[in-house]
Amino acid sequence: MKRYFFLADNLEKLEAIEHDLEHNGLSRPQVHVLSHDDSGVHQHHLNDIEAVLRKDVVQSMQRGALFGFLGLAIVLGAAHFSGAAAAVGWVPFVFLGIVVLGFMTWEGGLFGIQEPHRDFKRFEQALESGRHLLIIDATDKEQNLLNRVTAHYPELEFSGTAEGAPGWFINLQNKWRNFIEVMP
Repeated sequence: MKRYFFLADNLEKLEAIEHDLEHNGLSRPQVHVLSHDDSGVHQHHLNDIEAVLRKDVVQSMQRGALFGFLGLAIVLGAAHFSGAAAAVGWVPFVFLGIVVLGFMTWEGGLFGIQEPHRDFKRFEQALESGRHLLIIDATDKEQNLLNRVTAHYPELEFSGTAEGAPGWFINLQNKWRNFIEVMP
């Protein structure tokens, strides 16, 4: 999937655009709105970005985990080459390595929660000035539908593309949504 970004000034228009996109075949998990006006987004029943995904937590935790695995390897290597593992056993060193891995992953998340998501950094100035970001994940087959619907809204400002959410993740969200609707 490919992710398309559009800037807009009006949440009412974004509500109409989101409705048109869903009416023409895109599912709700494919369309999101990022705005600093959270109450307006909820008032217009727009699909907003989860708070944790607005920040760079996931990528920073992954980087922290890489450093954690390096720390785990250092702990286990030091235990092996110093002979301490032979004298005491491996259990304390394995536990220490797991603690180092967990700590480094956690620290990475703490660094990431302070930064905007890497895909949204370029829009910070526009968001600060009161504009709203429409984010659409679409497959190559859905690109014509996307072009057709967005052509009816000249006030939308195309602002670039990025790699979108994986198709399996969108399908999983659709199945979960259907499950929730069907269950009593």
